[in-house]
Amino acid sequence: MGSHEVKPKVLILGKVDFAHDAWDALNQISEVIKPDSTSRDDFLKECRSGKFEGTVAAYRTFHSFGITGQIDQELVDVLPSSLRYIASCGAGYDQIDIDACSARNPPLLVSNVPTAVDDATADVNMFLILGALRNFNAGMHGLREGKWRGQPAPRLGHDPQGKTLGILGMGGIGRNLKKKAEAFGMKVIYHNRRQLSEELSGGAQYVTFDELLATSDVLSLNLPLNKNTHHIIGKPEFAKMKDGVVVVNTARGAVMDEAALVDALDSGKVFSAGLDVFEEEPKIHPGLIGNQNVLLVPHMGTWTIETLIAMEEWAIENVKLAITTGKLKSPVPEQVDLQ
Repeated sequence: MGSHEVKPKVLILGKVDFAHDAWDALNQISEVIKPDSTSRDDFLKECRSGKFEGTVAAYRTFHSFGITGQIDQELVDVLPSSLRYIASCGAGYDQIDIDACSARNPPLLVSNVPTAVDDATADVNMFLILGALRNFNAGMHGLREGKWRGQPAPRLGHDPQGKTLGILGMGGIGRNLKKKAEAFGMKVIYHNRRQLSEELSGGAQYVTFDELLATSDVLSLNLPLNKNTHHIIGKPEFAKMKDGVVVVNTARGAVMDEAALVDALDSGKVFSAGLDVFEEEPKIHPGLIGNQNVLLVPHMGTWTIETLIAMEEWAIENVKLAITTGKLKSPVPEQVDLQ
C-alpha cells in the first residue's frame, strides 16, 4: 500500500494475547482502533460519538463481553454504519445476536473459529467423562483434607468400557469426542437437529432426543447455546434419563438448568457430573460446589497455548480476508448464504 492510500480501519474488542506475528502483519495493512470504554454504557456512548466511524471489521474476544456486553439489537443499532464484519475469537458465539446482525442493511457478517477448539475441548470433555465415571473428585477432596481417599471412602466408580455415550450436538467437538471415547471402549450414539452423513458421523448411531435421554449411560452436551437450546436439559429431561446417569457439559452453562441438575444429583438420579461451563460464570451454584460427586473445571476447555494461538490466528485471518477480499474464512452457519 502506498503511503497516500488510506488503510482500512479495524476495531479491536478485547486483546490479542498470543498470535502477535499475525496481529503485527494485520497492523501493516490496517489502522487499528481501540475503545477506551470499560463498561457497556461507556461503549454505547463511544459508538454514538462517532469515534469508530470508518471501521470496516471488528476483532472480538469472549472476554470483551466485559466492555460491550451482549452484541444485541441495542448495540447493533449504534455500531458504525461502515462496520461490515465481526470476527469472533471462539467457537461459540452466543454473545452475539446473529438475527440482529443479519437484519441490518447491509448485513453485519459474523465469523467464528469453528474447528480450532475441537481437540482441546474434546480432551477436557474426555477428562470430565473419566473423572465423573470414576468418581475421582471425592477421592481427591478426601486426600487434600488429609483423609486419604475420604472417610468414609467414596462410592466405587465405573469403567468407561461398554458404556453408551450419548452426544447431544455432534458438531466438530462432538465428532472429535466420539473418536476419543471409542478409544476407551465406549459405544457412541448422538442426536442433532439433522442426521449427519455416514462419513461425518463415523458410524455413530443417530437416535431421537428421547432415545438419547433414555439410553445414555453418559450424556455429553456439545451443542451451541441459542434461544432454542437454552435449558434443553431440565427437570423433565432428567426424569427420562437412566438412574445413575453421568452428565458432562463443555458447551455453555445455560444449555442445562443448573438447579435441576443439583436436584437430580441430590436425589441420586444423576450419579455424578463433570462441568467446564456454568450458567452464571464465574458464579457457581452452591449445590454444585457442595457436592463431592461433581468434577468442576473453571471454563478451561481451550486453556492451552497451542489452541489459543490457533484460535487467535484463525480470527485474525477472518479480519484480514474481510478487509482484503470482502469474504470471511468461516462465516457462522446462519449467515453462510449472506456473504
